[in-house]
Amino acid sequence: MRLLLTGSSGWLGQTLAPRLQALGHDVVGLDPVPSAHTAIVGSVADREVVRSAFGGGRIQAVIHAGALHKPHIERYTASDFIATNVTGTLNLLEESIAHGVERFVFTSTTSLMISRRIRAGRAGGARQAEWMTEEMSPQPRNIYGVSKLSAEHLCRLYHEQSKLPVVVLRTGRFFPEADDMAHVIKQSDANTKANELLFRRLTVADAAEAHVVALDKAPDVGFDIFIISAPPPFSRDDRAALIDDAPAVVARYFPDYPQIYARLGWTMFDSIDRIYDPSHAARRLGFTCRTSFSELLAELRATGQG
Repeated sequence: MRLLLTGSSGWLGQTLAPRLQALGHDVVGLDPVPSAHTAIVGSVADREVVRSAFGGGRIQAVIHAGALHKPHIERYTASDFIATNVTGTLNLLEESIAHGVERFVFTSTTSLMISRRIRAGRAGGARQAEWMTEEMSPQPRNIYGVSKLSAEHLCRLYHEQSKLPVVVLRTGRFFPEADDMAHVIKQSDANTKANELLFRRLTVADAAEAHVVALDKAPDVGFDIFIISAPPPFSRDDRAALIDDAPAVVARYFPDYPQIYARLGWTMFDSIDRIYDPSHAARRLGFTCRTSFSELLAELRATGQG
């Protein structure tokens, strides 16, 4: 299949493009930054660049992974976010329909689900962790979340109007950068990322594989939104305890984790305020992340690091 991949020079694109090519797809990369996986250097906000990328109707599918992200908030204006994340998505959807594209996969984010109330967590008086599903009504707390939610609405609208199959993937954290609250958390980056696998993170390899599966299943799905994150070990009954004493809850599921962490000099978060539930993706897409907290602990045991 010949497909257009936006964000081809980014962290996800650099993993996804080779995976798609290995499956026999002809990948046309589009990104403002040159790279080995980018054939077209330009922005999705530029309608002429987008139109030319479709090459006279030869593109059969689009994976729209390109965006301005939360770390860009300090360097770009709100108008920049709207131009790239909203207008860029609109450009791609309209050109996809005009050129007879057969399927469209949109990379969204679980970040748009986090309201200021959820962000406050225990400090804001939360009595239990939020169990996050696709049924929630998002209330984004910043321009990044607002722009991605707006793009999701465009995806739904254009599917309804044209029947273009569109799959929206709300991916958890898979970025390589350190947490923007690292100065408060006071943990090593590896420690923080390990903890996040319990409730809001996945590997970039799993993020790429989710897009491969979504591309394949899009015609059968029609339209849907999926949370993509490592499966949490917790149940809804754990929500109050996770707010009050997360280390004790984690120890119930992984009795040897305190010893492994102690040898590494790691610590668990005192409180966990949200859990992303990816079970809808498991049921409807047949996709589950390969790497979870359990697999990470097993690797630490096997390598002797823990």
